[in-house]
Amino acid sequence: MTNNTGNVLLALVTGAAIGAGIGILYAPDEGKKTRKKIKTKVNDAKHDLTERLTHAKDELTKTVDEKKEHFEHKLEEAVSNMSYKADDIIATLERKLEDLKKKNAALQK
Repeated sequence: MTNNTGNVLLALVTGAAIGAGIGILYAPDEGKKTRKKIKTKVNDAKHDLTERLTHAKDELTKTVDEKKEHFEHKLEEAVSNMSYKADDIIATLERKLEDLKKKNAALQK
């Protein structure tokens, strides 16, 4: 989940909580009932926000784990390919060295 998505989610929840609070304040109830409704709405919003943040954290953790696994796989492939290329280079250098030794031996005669 991107940072923008988290900001939008937080803005929506905050807006809903403010809207509910304003709606309750303008409702024709006595103070005790209004305070109880506000408390209930705040607790509901808090619970909802907690659930959404937990879900966002889980999704982020899942994404990070997937990206880490993908990176490790690609790194392993790169190291493996480099190892094969190093072996090829060493083999080529050894063949060239043998050719040079043969040419040097021929020149020594």
